[in-house]
Amino acid sequence: MELTQELSRPWFRSRSWFDWVYAVLLIAGAVYGLRTYAAYMDGYERVILMAAAVVFIVLGWQWQPMRNLVVGVSVLALLAIGAYGGELGRADKAFLLKYFLSSQTAILWMCTLFFAATVCYWWSIVHTREGSVHFAGQVATGLTWAAVVMGTAGMLARWYESYLVGTDVGHIPVSNLYEVFVLFCLITALFYLYYEEKHRAKSMGAFVLLVISAAVCFLLWYTFDRGAHEIQPLVPALQSWWMKIHVPANFIGYGCFALAAMLAFAYVVKGDHRPAWALGGLAGIAVLFFVLPMLLGKGGPSRFWLTFFVVLVVIVGAISAMRPFVAARLPSLQLLDEVMYKSIAVGFGFFTVATILGALWAAEAWGTYWQWDPKETWALIVWLNYAAWLHMRMVAGLRGPVLAWWAFIGLIVTTFAFLGVNIFLSGLHSYGQL
Repeated sequence: MELTQELSRPWFRSRSWFDWVYAVLLIAGAVYGLRTYAAYMDGYERVILMAAAVVFIVLGWQWQPMRNLVVGVSVLALLAIGAYGGELGRADKAFLLKYFLSSQTAILWMCTLFFAATVCYWWSIVHTREGSVHFAGQVATGLTWAAVVMGTAGMLARWYESYLVGTDVGHIPVSNLYEVFVLFCLITALFYLYYEEKHRAKSMGAFVLLVISAAVCFLLWYTFDRGAHEIQPLVPALQSWWMKIHVPANFIGYGCFALAAMLAFAYVVKGDHRPAWALGGLAGIAVLFFVLPMLLGKGGPSRFWLTFFVVLVVIVGAISAMRPFVAARLPSLQLLDEVMYKSIAVGFGFFTVATILGALWAAEAWGTYWQWDPKETWALIVWLNYAAWLHMRMVAGLRGPVLAWWAFIGLIVTTFAFLGVNIFLSGLHSYGQL
């Protein structure tokens, strides 16, 4: 009855006073940004800023945790900016920056919290009894939210730091592999947290956090082995306002596809398709065994990646050995299928928008919408793959392990389009070299 009354009320009239305070604060913040930093923005970027404020208002109204996230991250970002006082050198001197809120420190906190959340999600699965949620599951959700808060605050601090390096260097932090891997972790976690709350299915996190932890492993290796966290000036081709909308749209797609792939893995485990998923797991490990030396090249894989490989084998083996136990604690096949479908549908929509934006950007930068560059070709392959997946589910009515394996393999295709093309193929889009 209450839900019916709520739905019958006008949308704006149903907002609480805190909703309106939240909206006023966001609009005020956007206006302050326009007045303070107008010299650094063109007309398109001012429109993007105001549109972003409206988008986050609507998201915060529709999903309360997003509102809390925006407020919390804004407070931390302002604290970081105040602690810097316009001097980049204070990152190693000011206590708050050195241990918590400089971009690199906050992102390392994000990495630690994601690892801890992964452990807690699996601990929760081991100790959960039917019809209840273990305390570790609540902790895991809290740790995941904390990781998102710290990572987002770190990205905003990095944005500010880039301008402290030089006004001609400053840019939104979505321009290289280091930055977009952080973005990928945050987006994947946020979409997962939304579905976790909506469906009250914390056990999905045990699988989804695995792919986030894998991305964190790459991020840590890329940071400490290659020094990729250093802020660099943008290459000329990236000095465009198109980057600010094309890259985030792309990574919403990537994050949703990764989320769907891990739910597909959970679906196969739940469905007891042991021969199929064991064979697929072995094939995946074999691919990693041969690909990693090429990825890391020059004498084969490092000790870091050999350790990663061993841990991966142990995880796959443990899930195989505990399959009946794990499967009993996973949500129903219907729920896994539904969330997998919704994730791919959302990801496909954003990936389509990103591809169109990329074509418009290419027309402005190179005078043509499409050149069959390797990155463009593989983007088309990814788009066709998920278009076919959605067609088979929505039109042909296909369900079950076939679609699940298709979604899982789709992540491999997407990963090559995102990362492999930059490593193995040269082209106009090869900006993120290892």
